[in-house]
Amino acid sequence: MESFNPQESTANAPIKIHESAVLKTKALMAMEKNNSLLLRLFITGGGCSGFQYAFAFEEKVEEDDLIIRKDGMALVIDSLSVQYLNGAEVSYNEGLDGAMFIVKNPNAKTTCGCGSSFSI
Repeated sequence: MESFNPQESTANAPIKIHESAVLKTKALMAMEKNNSLLLRLFITGGGCSGFQYAFAFEEKVEEDDLIIRKDGMALVIDSLSVQYLNGAEVSYNEGLDGAMFIVKNPNAKTTCGCGSSFSI
């Protein structure tokens, strides 16, 4: 497995962050009155397709985390999850099916109808 050290990257980041995700993250940080919050994206087992995406706010960075900063926000991904997310795009959408962060992952072979569960 490839090892990732903490790093800040933008142009050559393995994951693209869309402006919609940046704006929503910054709005949530403002609501919490905490500009040091980091948005963590990670993959867990579960869902109808085997894996699912999860997001959480936290203030701590682990030694092997990848950090991608964009316009005042930071997306943090652990080294185990990043191997499944290379080339992915993160956005935020509000629609009839709810409001959520969305991961468009070119590595996913199948996804469920809700889009939060996938298989590789």
